[in-house]
Amino acid sequence: MNLRKIINFSIGPIGSAVVGLITLPAITWFFSAEDIGRIAMLQVASSFCVLLFSLGLDQAYVREYHETTEKTTLLKTCLTPGLLLLSFIIIIALFFPGFISKLLFSIDSIEISWLVAACLISGFISRYLSLILRMQERGLAYSMSQLIPKLIFLLIIALYVWLSVEFDLSYLILAHTLSIVTVTLVYGWNTREEWVAACHKRINKSQLHSMLKFGLPLIIGGVALWGMTAIDRLLLRSFSTFDELGIYSVASNFAGVAIILQSIFSTVWAPTVYKWASEGKNIEKIDQVTEYTLIATVYLFVLTGLFSWIVTLFLPEKYHSIQYILTSCMAYPLFYTLSETTAVGLGITRKSSYSMLSAAISVSVSLISNYFLIPIYGAAGAAASTALAFWVFLVCRTEFSSIAWRNIPRKNLYFFSLICFFASTVSALLGSSYRSESLATWVLIGLVTSFSFRKKIVLATEALLKHLAIRP
Repeated sequence: MNLRKIINFSIGPIGSAVVGLITLPAITWFFSAEDIGRIAMLQVASSFCVLLFSLGLDQAYVREYHETTEKTTLLKTCLTPGLLLLSFIIIIALFFPGFISKLLFSIDSIEISWLVAACLISGFISRYLSLILRMQERGLAYSMSQLIPKLIFLLIIALYVWLSVEFDLSYLILAHTLSIVTVTLVYGWNTREEWVAACHKRINKSQLHSMLKFGLPLIIGGVALWGMTAIDRLLLRSFSTFDELGIYSVASNFAGVAIILQSIFSTVWAPTVYKWASEGKNIEKIDQVTEYTLIATVYLFVLTGLFSWIVTLFLPEKYHSIQYILTSCMAYPLFYTLSETTAVGLGITRKSSYSMLSAAISVSVSLISNYFLIPIYGAAGAAASTALAFWVFLVCRTEFSSIAWRNIPRKNLYFFSLICFFASTVSALLGSSYRSESLATWVLIGLVTSFSFRKKIVLATEALLKHLAIRP
C-alpha cells in the first residue's frame, strides 16, 4: 500500500478525532456526567454485539479475501449467519417493553429500547460493509464513511443547543443512533455493487464450515478482548457511580488521539501483511514496522504525559481529574497497536487459539485489578487496570507469535512499553500529588527514547523527506 492510499485511509480517523475533540467538550457542558456514562454503556453493548454475533467471520473475511475469486459469495457467507442471529435476539428482546433500556441504563423506556436496537443492527451491518472498502483499499470512501456520521452527530448537538431542547438521555441516544444509521447508509451506498451482487449468491456451506473453524475460537478470545475494554466500565457502574463512569468515558474518548494510530494501522496493516504472506515476500520488514511503531507509541505517551493538562481548559471543573488518567487511557489503543505488529504470526499460521489464550489471560488480569482498584481509586483505578491488562496482552501475543511462527526481537519492545506503563499508572493513581515529578519522568523517557533510536529516527526522517521530494 503506497503513501497516497495510507493518507486516504488516514483522513477518516484523523478527521473523526478532530470532530470528536470538538464534540466531546461540548456535550460535557450540556449533558450530565451520568448520561455520558450511560452512553458509554451503549457503546460497550454495540461493540459486544458486533464481536459476538459476527461469529468470528468478520476476521475470516479479511483472512480469506485475497485467496478467493468469489468475493461476493464470501461476503454473503460471512455476513448472513450473524445478522440473522442478532436480528432474532433483538426481536425477542423487543417483545418485553423497556427491557433493553433497563438492562443498559436502569431506565424503563420503550423509545430508548427501540433506538438501541437500531444502533445494534446498524453497527453490525456497518462492520462488514466497512471491510469491503478496507480490503479493496478504497481509502477515501472508507474515510468519508467514518467522518460524515461524526459531523452529523456534532450538527445534531448544535441543533439541540439552538432549539434549547431538554438535554436528557433520550436526546443523546437519538443523536448517537442517527449517526450510526447514517454511517450504515453511507457504507451501503459506497459498496452497493458488492452487496447487491452478494444478494444473488448462495452461501458456500463448505467455505462457511472452514471459516467457522477459524473464526469461532476468535469469539472466545474476542469476548475476552472486549472484556478488557468493558470490564472497567461494568465494574465502575457496579462499584462506583455513573458520574465516575462519565469521567472515565470522557478520558477514554480523549484518548482518541491514540486511536487514530490504532485505526489507521489496523486498517492498513492486516491486508498488507496477509498479502505479503500470500506472496512470500517482505517478511523481514515486519520487524522494522514493529520498531517504528514502538517509537511512535513512546512519543505519544510522552506527549500526552506532558500536555494532558490542556484538556482542563475545555471541560467543566468536575472533569479536571482527567488530566491525570489520560495517559493510562492511551495504553489500550497504543499497546494494542503494538501487539498487532508482533502477533501477525498467529494470523499467518492460523493459530487463533493462541489469540484466545492471550485475551483470556489479559482479561483475568483486568478483572482482578479492577476489582481491587476501582473501589479505592474510582476512574483512576479503572484506567490503571486497563493499562496493565493491555501490557500483559502485548507480552502474551508477542510470546505466542514467537512460538507459533518465528523468533521476534523484543528486548526494546518490553523495556520501553513497560516504563510507559509504570509512568502512566503512577500518574493516574498519584499524579495530583506528584505533578512535577511526573512531568520530569516523561521528559526523561522522551530523551532516552530519542537517544536509543536516534539512527532509526534519522533514517525515517530522511526517507520521508526524500519521498516528499524535499532535500534535508
